[in-house]
Amino acid sequence: TQSTGSEIVKRFVTGAMSYGSLSKEAHETLAIAMNRIGSRSNTGEGGEDPVRFITLESGDSKNCAIKQVASARFGVTSNYLVNAQCLQIKMAQGAKPGEGGELPGHKVAEDIARIRYSTPGVGLISPPP
Repeated sequence: TQSTGSEIVKRFVTGAMSYGSLSKEAHETLAIAMNRIGSRSNTGEGGEDPVRFITLESGDSKNCAIKQVASARFGVTSNYLVNAQCLQIKMAQGAKPGEGGELPGHKVAEDIARIRYSTPGVGLISPPP
């Protein structure tokens, strides 16, 4: 059987790119775009600002459908989890240079640190398995 375009886009997902590895604007724009076409965006392991769970007056949503959990760190709260359509649980990544899992301290600005329950300027790294 053939699928319609609206059925096909439901299978689309973004890669798991955290806020911090992407700018706030890029991360939110991906979420809005994927929500508009009925697809799903992925938070990555950086958590998500709870204000994004509220639908905008325009009807758009900045809420990522897929919430990634890595070692119960980086902004994982019960509110974050209940606002997911799908949970992606990372069992054993550990940071590998050049392969993700690490956010250098110079990228951990105040807003990113607040969302990740961390300290501005302190690097974040996924623990080994």
